Amino acid sequence: MMPFFLLGLPLVTAFLCIFATKQKTLSVINVLGGIAIGVTAVLLDWHVFTKGTLVELDKFIYIDALGAYIIGLIAFVGLAAGLYSLGYFAHELEAGELAEARLKWYYVLFYVFVFTMLAVVVVNNLGIMWVAIEATTLSSALLVGYFDTKASLEAAWKYIIICTVGIVFALFGTLLLYFAAVHVLGEGSKALDWSTLLQVASKLNPKLVKLAFIFILVGYGTKVGLAPMHTWLPDAHSQAPSPVSALLSGVLLNCALYGILRVHLVVTQTVGPGFTNALLIIFGMFSVAIALPFILAQHDIKRLLAYSSIEHMGIITVAVGIGGKLALYGALLHMLNHAITKSALFFSAGNATQHYRTKKIAKIKGLIKAMPVTGPALLLGAFAIAGVPPFNIFISEFTIFSAGFAQGKYFVTGLLLVLVTLVFAGIMYAVAKMAFGSPPGRVAVGETNKWSAVMVVIPLCLALLLGVYTPPVIGNVIYQVATMMGGR
Repeated sequence: MMPFFLLGLPLVTAFLCIFATKQKTLSVINVLGGIAIGVTAVLLDWHVFTKGTLVELDKFIYIDALGAYIIGLIAFVGLAAGLYSLGYFAHELEAGELAEARLKWYYVLFYVFVFTMLAVVVVNNLGIMWVAIEATTLSSALLVGYFDTKASLEAAWKYIIICTVGIVFALFGTLLLYFAAVHVLGEGSKALDWSTLLQVASKLNPKLVKLAFIFILVGYGTKVGLAPMHTWLPDAHSQAPSPVSALLSGVLLNCALYGILRVHLVVTQTVGPGFTNALLIIFGMFSVAIALPFILAQHDIKRLLAYSSIEHMGIITVAVGIGGKLALYGALLHMLNHAITKSALFFSAGNATQHYRTKKIAKIKGLIKAMPVTGPALLLGAFAIAGVPPFNIFISEFTIFSAGFAQGKYFVTGLLLVLVTLVFAGIMYAVAKMAFGSPPGRVAVGETNKWSAVMVVIPLCLALLLGVYTPPVIGNVIYQVATMMGGR
C-alpha cells in the first residue's frame, strides 16, 4: 500500500489547504504533510533497496532502484522547500507583498506539483509517464507565475509554450517506440510498459528505436534544460518563489532526465550503448558550454543559479553518456549533491533578495555584514556548487572525471574539466561581489527571518558532510542504482 499512500498524501495535503484560511493552520498542514511524505518515501525506499522492485496493480505501479532513488530526492527537497516556505512567506506577508487569503493557493499548488513529480517515477507505462511529466509543467507553471507580476506571468507562459513544444516531440518519440513494440508484443497498453519493453528490447526495430530516442531526448531534454532547448529555464527559475526554484532545480529537472534514462536503458539493449551515449555526451557538453558565457556575464542572482543548473544537468548527462559503473555512480551522486547544494543556494538567494529587495547582483553588497547567516552561507554555497573541496559536488565531479579519463575519453573529459573550471571563476566572481564590501545604508543588519536562516544552514551542512564522508547506506543505494542501470 505504500505507493498509494505516497501518491495520496500530497493530494490530501493540498485538499486540506483549500479549507485553511489562517497562516498558522497552513503552516501546520504543510509541516505535517511534508513529514508524512518524507517518512513514507523512506519506508518505500527501504523496501525497494532491501527486498527488490515493488510492483502493484498488474505492474501498473513499478518502482525499482532508479525510481526509488528519485522518489527519495523528491521527498527530501520537497520537505526542505516546504519548511523554508514557512519563513519565506511569513516575510512576504509582513512586507505586504502577499495577501493571507492567497497563501493557501501556494500550498495547494505546491503539493499538487509534488504529486505530479512522484507520479512520474512510480508508473511503469511510458505513456502514463509522459502524461505525468506534462502535468508537472502545468502545475509548476502556476507556481512560476504565483506572484502575478508582468515578469512572472511572462516567464510562466514562456515555460508552458516551450515545454509543451518539447513534450510534443517526446509524445511522437513515445508513439514511435510503441509502434516498434507492437510488432513484437501486439497492440495493448503492455506494449509501453517499461519492464516489458526491456525484456523484448533486442527484438525491436533498431531504426524506429533510434528515431524514437532522438525525439524523446529532444522532448524531455527541453524539460531537463539541455541546450539549445533550455531558454525557458532561467526565466522560470528567476521569477518563481525561491522554495519553488529549489524544487524546479533540485528535482523537476531530474524527473525529466528520469524519462530519458528509462528510454535510454531500453535503446541500449536494442542497438548497443554507442548511439545513445554519443547523443547524451553531445547534448550534455553543449549545455555546459552554453551556460558558461551567461554565468560569466550574469547580473541577476537567481538567473545565475538557473544557468548553474543547466551546467550541472549537462554534467550529469555527460556522465551517463560516458557509461560504466563508476561514471553512472558519479552521475547519480551528482544528482543528490546538486539537489542539496542548489536548495541551499536558492534559499540563501531568497533571503538575500527579500532583505535587499532586489535580484540584481550589482545592488547586493556587503551581504556577509548585513546578514550574518545568509551571507556566509551564500559564499560557502557558491564554493560548494562550483566544486571546491571539501564540499559534496567536488566528490561527484571528481568521480565523473576519473571515470572519463579511465575509459580513455580524454578529449571529452578534458574539455568538460576546462568548462567547469571557467564556470567556477564566473560563479565565485559574482558571489564575491555580493558577499564582501559594505552594505547600502538603507539595508538593515540582521536576518529577515530566523527560520529562513536555519533552513539555509541545514542543507549546507549536509553538503559539507557528504563532501567529507559518504554514509554507507547512501553509497550502497547509489551502487544498486548504478548496477541496475547496467554499469559494469
